[in-house]
Amino acid sequence: MTWPKECITNKRLHTVRVSCTGRDPMNGESTHDIPPVVPGVFTLPPYDQKPPQLLGGFCPACHRYYFPRPKYCPCCLGSVEEISIGSEGTIYSFTVVRTKPPLGLPQPYSVGYVDMAESCLRVFCLLDPAAIKQLRVGSPVRLAVGPLGHDGRGEPRLRPYFTLSKGRKERRSKWHQRQ
Repeated sequence: MTWPKECITNKRLHTVRVSCTGRDPMNGESTHDIPPVVPGVFTLPPYDQKPPQLLGGFCPACHRYYFPRPKYCPCCLGSVEEISIGSEGTIYSFTVVRTKPPLGLPQPYSVGYVDMAESCLRVFCLLDPAAIKQLRVGSPVRLAVGPLGHDGRGEPRLRPYFTLSKGRKERRSKWHQRQ
């Protein structure tokens, strides 16, 4: 996965927390000081206030949404505002990768396309490595953020990934309904 240069060089480094207690729910370690793998791609206020959100862009001139946020609108070259593109969606397609993973990701890991419910964007993303056997096309998912892999130099990083929503019931997203 490659990211546009503006996402990598974004000066606003977000320090995020995985939970209200600042502990990783998977292994109990503190996550207060773990930076995101790419700044400016997601937010994560404490869970008791608001769930994590993907950050994208919106061009007010063209009324188009983008993820990740480009520096300029590809259509009109106007400025693009940073906005939340949501935290819930539906799996459009996915695959399980069973070869040696890059950057310390778990083996196997899964990637796929998720149709975002709020912005009608389709995003390519990691899927919950603990739920590989339960993943299905059409399953509702929600964004989660946690320590997953490293930065290439062995330092842990927070990554966004989608996990199955509670009360899973397959549904068609707004994106599918538009077609």
